[in-house]
Amino acid sequence: MTLVAGVDSSTQSTKIVVCEVADGTIVRTAAAPHPDGTAVDPEAWWGALRTAAGGGLLDGVAAISVAGQQHGLVALDAAGQTVRPALLWNDVRSADDAADLVAELGAATWATATGSVPTASFTVTKLRWLARHEPANAARTRSALLPHDWLTWRLAGGGPAPDERPDLPATTDRGDASGTGYWSPAAGEYRPDLVERALGHPLELPRVAAPCEVVGEAARLAPPGALLAPGTGDNMAAALGLAPLPGDVIVSLGTSGTIFTASEAATHDEAGLVAGFADATGRFLPLVCTLNAARVLATVADLLGVSPDGFDALALGARPGAGGLTLLPFLDGERTPNLPRSRGLLAGLSRGNFSRENLARAAVEGVLCGLAAGVDALRQHGVEARRALLVGGGARSLAVRAIAPAVLGLPVALPDPGREWVAIGAARQAAWALSGAAAPPDWPVAADLVAAEPDPATRAAFADVLAGVLPLLRRERESE
Repeated sequence: MTLVAGVDSSTQSTKIVVCEVADGTIVRTAAAPHPDGTAVDPEAWWGALRTAAGGGLLDGVAAISVAGQQHGLVALDAAGQTVRPALLWNDVRSADDAADLVAELGAATWATATGSVPTASFTVTKLRWLARHEPANAARTRSALLPHDWLTWRLAGGGPAPDERPDLPATTDRGDASGTGYWSPAAGEYRPDLVERALGHPLELPRVAAPCEVVGEAARLAPPGALLAPGTGDNMAAALGLAPLPGDVIVSLGTSGTIFTASEAATHDEAGLVAGFADATGRFLPLVCTLNAARVLATVADLLGVSPDGFDALALGARPGAGGLTLLPFLDGERTPNLPRSRGLLAGLSRGNFSRENLARAAVEGVLCGLAAGVDALRQHGVEARRALLVGGGARSLAVRAIAPAVLGLPVALPDPGREWVAIGAARQAAWALSGAAAPPDWPVAADLVAAEPDPATRAAFADVLAGVLPLLRRERESE
């Protein structure tokens, strides 16, 4: 039995799965938490990886791959030391810098150059923020890695300590590189001019490896000689794990909400709703992201003083439309629409409808309406959406699973919500690199299918509330 390992270094935790190469059967798993916050010392991720890999978890593993949260900036100096805590994808302090960069070149130029119009999530905007607010740290910065790049580099022996190699070349992959804002998915190359525009000086950037390339051997944690695959971003790894069919759109409810699919063609959305990413197989991954997903449900459940099961019971106890309550779930700002400083809004309150059940239902419907708008945005760029694959921590909610088909307006396939699809996708990439084959191994994905009549009334109510407050939210953004 040949084993491979996949790592998911997400916003909240490190998760590892060890799988059989032949069919993806999971034989061992482990996890360790990350500290909360939008700026984190990367050593916390390394510590979590070491903790999760302890106790012989990686014994017998022949190859390993790391998938990581996209967009994060790990700035390193010439000695391989981190210059400051890493800025994560959900850190919106660079909102003004994103707006400035877009204004300098124009949205159309950015979309053509990099496939995406940068928002506060993108790495390039964090470089501009660093140059503007921490010029001394910007001057020290000699290389910029993404979270998965940095962890792969550490596994290979890179690092600033005396027994480590600060000069070890780092690698990345096209999927994660496409979320930086300075790599072109269509051309397959970096745009160093955009790096200099943002930071003020050139950087050493990690080499972009081929999708199934072996980029080195593990020097730590894994068995001697274990091969390192390139790794990728978390959304790209989820797509690898789920292996979507033509017409499938993946809808993920994690810390953020993401809607994406595999595509043969690159996209360029000047409006900035659809990010034109690359995937981890040589194709493309058009993606829409919302900042608010599973945490909204947890926040409302805490407010109501109920467990997740209790929250589901309340939400399913209300009728569609939540009695006229509509929640704009922008609790942490929002990326789609691009309103990084916005806040949530509960609309339609009356003495007759303000119940625990309706509030719970409005939370579920609000999150799903935001995701459904993402499906619509993908359709506008030529994506065929016949079925949604519902995954992520929020997909464990019975209420989400029951309500999603009506709000999304699509049949919903429900892969096992207990499986870590990002880590499984990373493991599948490791198996692919180990095999050297032309395509990833065929690992089966079982999924129940749920359908329902579409619920256009709930979608329309959400759109009406958003349209009513959008001018105010935009004015608030411009005035800060």
